[in-house]
Amino acid sequence: MFSSEAIRRVRADLRAARLGALAFSVVLVAACATPGAVTTPTPSSQPSTAPSASVAAGPSCGTAPVELNAYFETGFDLPFKLSEEFTKQFPNVTWKISQDQFTNLMNATPRLLSGDNPPDLIRLPTMVSLVKDGLLKNLDGYVTAFGWDKWPAAQLAQNRVGADGTRGAGSLYAMGLNYSLTGVFYNKKLAAQIGMTTPPKTVAEFEGLLSKAKSAGLLPIMVWNASASGGGLAFPLQQLMAAYGPTQPINDWIFQKKGATIDTAANLTAAQHLQQWIQAGYFPTDANAIQYTDANARFGKGEGVFIFNGDWQDAGYDKDIPGNAGFFVFPSAQAGGSVAAMSAPLTYGIATKAKRADCAAFFFNWVATNEKARQIDVSVGGSNPGGPTNLAIPPAAAGSVINETLAAGGDVAKSNGAMDFIANATGSIFAQGWTPELQKMVGGKQTADGLLKAVQAEYEKELKQ
Repeated sequence: MFSSEAIRRVRADLRAARLGALAFSVVLVAACATPGAVTTPTPSSQPSTAPSASVAAGPSCGTAPVELNAYFETGFDLPFKLSEEFTKQFPNVTWKISQDQFTNLMNATPRLLSGDNPPDLIRLPTMVSLVKDGLLKNLDGYVTAFGWDKWPAAQLAQNRVGADGTRGAGSLYAMGLNYSLTGVFYNKKLAAQIGMTTPPKTVAEFEGLLSKAKSAGLLPIMVWNASASGGGLAFPLQQLMAAYGPTQPINDWIFQKKGATIDTAANLTAAQHLQQWIQAGYFPTDANAIQYTDANARFGKGEGVFIFNGDWQDAGYDKDIPGNAGFFVFPSAQAGGSVAAMSAPLTYGIATKAKRADCAAFFFNWVATNEKARQIDVSVGGSNPGGPTNLAIPPAAAGSVINETLAAGGDVAKSNGAMDFIANATGSIFAQGWTPELQKMVGGKQTADGLLKAVQAEYEKELKQ
């Protein structure tokens, strides 16, 4: 969820970041993602700093039994597949995995990180407040030990937090398991029915296709917008923001730059378009009851010409509609405009008091540098694995939509159009701001102007806390 979340979250989640009226009772479902018995860590099972025989020198998981305590996001196969492969290569490492919706993780993360048995690895919906409260481990030592400072600086920038509390520079507090991209997926057969032969070049062209789909009796856009999964309508909203205005002010707001606001003229135009789509019936009437997994399942069964989502869903679409899924980056308002999309790492951090921090950091490095791990990033995550520039991007299967998302990612990079997810701006902005206000808009109880003002007010309230 760019996801992307991306995405937050998905942030997803890209993200979610993803998400009361949102007072959630957090139910963490334990799920063992690897075969074999689960061991209980002892002092002798702590990771050593001796180099592994198969990797460069640096902190490692050692050779004694180690159990990594992890919290993963529900609905995303990538971290589970990576953890399975990691245990195959390092049999002394087993996993105790809990999982939950991204929205619930947003609310629960501070408690989990400050608990008596904090996670060694956890999906992060946001970072700044966690760094401020001393709950996330500073990873600068690992940057030097593993040579991450030799990687492209942009890969790590979104996970850095400065002394002034803003993201984008400063010490490193998290790593990405891959680098996701969000945009618009489409059902090729349904798109052909409405005369779409190539992706639209402008917002107006896209809206023309939505109108044709509605007239043909097809659902124009599948979406999720339930509280448990977070406001999926934030995905098309942010894409519209980037279509009608520059991306830098959006990133400034997400990174909490002084004086930044989401309530701008360009964003008002974007929100007005979203409201028009809702009023025109371009989304499911039950959007506020649809969760993320349900939306994807329904799209996979042919409901919806389009769906705004991230490349983490590539493998699912290839499975549900093989050879029939297409992807494009949302167009600009003007033909020939810059290409922009939510593009961000699938962010995971390590608790300050984590008992197996070295092993968790070793896992981060392995994900970005190991050949099989990088292949999983592409074939399961559908995303660029990042890491050193001298490592090739693993190939995707012929006919897979992954090829389209990877190519689109290159276009976004060339135009410098990457954005973080608006759900990642503060710890609760998705749950307390975007999601309830977008749900009100679906219900006809919120306007475009009111949406932006309400979210900005929530944002400023959280920054004062």
